Amino acid sequence: MVMEIERLTARFGTVPPPWIVAPDEHPYSAYWRMGGGESHIMVWGAWWDTQALDEAARITYFRQFPPQPRWLDWMVEAIWDLPFPDGEEDDGLLDRTPYFAQAEALGFGSHQDYERDLEDPRP
Repeated sequence: MVMEIERLTARFGTVPPPWIVAPDEHPYSAYWRMGGGESHIMVWGAWWDTQALDEAARITYFRQFPPQPRWLDWMVEAIWDLPFPDGEEDDGLLDRTPYFAQAEALGFGSHQDYERDLEDPRP
C-alpha cells in the first residue's frame, strides 16, 4: 500500500480520488468492489485517514479534483466524514440533503445533478 501511495503521489502530487484514476467507471460498478478499483479505494481510504485534514483542507483537496455529479455523494461523505451507505452502517437513515446543499453552495453541483447523472445510461 505504501508503494502505491508513493507511486500515485509521484504521478499526481497526492493520492487522487477514484474518478481521476478511472474516469469512465460508474461509482456503483463492480470495478470498485473488486480488482484495481477496490485496491484504489482501499489505498485512498488508508491515505485519507492519515491526512487528518480539517473541513477546509478537505474541500480544497476536492477543488483540485472536482467530481462528476455521479460522484457527489461519495465526495460529500468524504468531506463531512459521513458513514458510507453499505446497507448496515447507514441504512439510508442519514439525511444527506444539508450536505448536498453545502456542496452545491461550494460550487460542486446539486443533489439534482447527482440524481440526474446516476440515471444517465452512459458509463
